[in-house]
Amino acid sequence: MLDDTLLADPGELASRDSTGVLRAAATAGAQVRSAVHACGEAGVDRLAGHRPRALVLLSRPGVSGAVCDLVTALLGDRCPVPVVQSDRVPGWIGPLDVVVAHTADPTDPVLAESVELASRRGAEVVLSAPDGGPVSQAGAGRVRLVEPRIPLPEGLGFAQALAVALVVVSELELISPVPQAGLEHLADALDAEAERCQPGHEPFVNPAKSLALRFAERTPLLWGADLAAAAIARHGATALAAHAGVVAQASDLGQAGTLAGLRVAVDLSERESDIFADPFDDPEPSAAAPPPRLVLLGTGEEDPQQVSRRLLGREWPNADLAHPVDEIPRGSRDAVLLRAGLLALRADIAAVYLGLATRGGLGV
Repeated sequence: MLDDTLLADPGELASRDSTGVLRAAATAGAQVRSAVHACGEAGVDRLAGHRPRALVLLSRPGVSGAVCDLVTALLGDRCPVPVVQSDRVPGWIGPLDVVVAHTADPTDPVLAESVELASRRGAEVVLSAPDGGPVSQAGAGRVRLVEPRIPLPEGLGFAQALAVALVVVSELELISPVPQAGLEHLADALDAEAERCQPGHEPFVNPAKSLALRFAERTPLLWGADLAAAAIARHGATALAAHAGVVAQASDLGQAGTLAGLRVAVDLSERESDIFADPFDDPEPSAAAPPPRLVLLGTGEEDPQQVSRRLLGREWPNADLAHPVDEIPRGSRDAVLLRAGLLALRADIAAVYLGLATRGGLGV
């Protein structure tokens, strides 16, 4: 069970966070800045003016799958070249293509094989990975290797991977408009979110702590009201598994809202919720699954409940909304990107808080 008093005690949180995961999560803004600088040193800017036959985004274990989903959503249907997501390079890869890959595992054998094949075929490869393992060696001297500058525990490299991919698509002029100020605005937004979510802030003013409390002893259902939000939902489910040992379901709203079993589970949970119930006097049956907690995520201008009404003909009265229009006002430039980055960081920190408060510490 979650010790909710612990979330209000920064000292106890720090003592449980023996591996410094909270501090590492708060470096998301610095990850973006360092990744942009590392891309410059790796010569990614020399891709400027190149128009590839296809952009191939490699999805490997860890954060890269959700990053690929988000970048694809940001490029949208106006991207002038085909965008291919795959767990390995396709057999048709050639010198006219650009491949972008990220991993925190320098020994990933599938990625090493893909990097070797793509570079041997003459494709432009931008690889975000640690140096010194089979992955980097597979393309030694033939790929643009962007090494992470900030040491991170497993599962906390979302901002690093996203920044590298965004630099690539910006140099290739595949994204319109190009993110403002060389991703500095994204880094600033992540710094601001890390400040809001820092351990010294009480749960009622700390969005990550509040989210952790809402997820306690529940089965999180993370439904994205748009493509970018669905990518963040996927990342949130991965973060909960990695840092809190919590199994969550992630989907886009249009798909999840049509699944009869989930609709019934959410509606029953709403009707059966009793604010006066005492979990010690009236414990749940030991075999009962934790009731669901629905969170609707949105990165666009439209409220997620309005999106649900338009797509599904209904709203979800007790759902939590993760639609940060207060932090990133409607009409802001790069609003979808900034909100997506902010929500990804919030999910990371919430998952870490939940893990610290329920498992007594994180052995990451």
